[in-house]
Amino acid sequence: MSPMNSPVAFGVARGGTADTILIAWFALAVLSAAYVAYDAFTQNPELTVMKWGWVLVTLYIGPVGAALYVLSCKEPAPGRHEVFVAPLWKQALGSTIHCVAGDATGIIVASVVTTAAGLAMWGDTIVEYVFGFAFGLLIFQALFMREMLGGSYVRAVRSTVTAEWLSMNCVMAGMIPVMVILRSHIPGTTDVGSVRFWAVLSLAVFTGLVTAYPVNVWLVYNHLKHGMGTVRALGEGGEPLPRLGDDGPARTMTMPMPATQVSLVTREQVTAVAVLTLTALAAGVLLGAAFGSFTM
Repeated sequence: MSPMNSPVAFGVARGGTADTILIAWFALAVLSAAYVAYDAFTQNPELTVMKWGWVLVTLYIGPVGAALYVLSCKEPAPGRHEVFVAPLWKQALGSTIHCVAGDATGIIVASVVTTAAGLAMWGDTIVEYVFGFAFGLLIFQALFMREMLGGSYVRAVRSTVTAEWLSMNCVMAGMIPVMVILRSHIPGTTDVGSVRFWAVLSLAVFTGLVTAYPVNVWLVYNHLKHGMGTVRALGEGGEPLPRLGDDGPARTMTMPMPATQVSLVTREQVTAVAVLTLTALAAGVLLGAAFGSFTM
């Protein structure tokens, strides 16, 4: 058997082909993000924080992100954005994009640092959860949206922490098994200088987007989280979010909301959803442990 026909040589060649495909994919991701950025900041009357959310998520998941942007947020014709983004599925997708943009950015930064430092997968996962949640809540939610929540940063943190936590649990429920399983079995996925490392993160972010979507549908439907908006209708701030009152039903933060938009979700219902998201998170961890290794 010649060296070029050996299993080792075949594996190297196959790996080289896969890496080339992945590099091409990320080139498309950059082009897709550039397209979304151009359209969002020059043609789309969407809220600024959502524009950045779409750009970041498209950078992470490539042409899939651009396709979702066109189907749910890109203004189809002048003056039509308000009507176009009104359906619940688009509002919930916008909410999920906003969540994933913040959480995934924190997770990716944490993953680069912990992987480069050689932290075991279990430690890597914990740091990613904590940093991803903190970045998503303190930066993408509270800081970037404090004006629509009355202008107080502390109030913004308090009013968004529950919704952000519920969504984060579902993001990580999808991301953890993808990262743990693939890194346990595919060479190069624990090397931050390898395209495979970034490919795993890209697939994990997409999976997290999918698993976080259902809870965001519930959150948006019950007015516990914002969807997409239009500055022509909402101004630069947007729709105020309600918060749970001490007596159970939700109250609005600042400006009164129409009666049809006031959330009547009780603490018991929020607790029930929390149980479901924690169950999903636990299932993700179990999948990672069953088919991968947290000790590598």
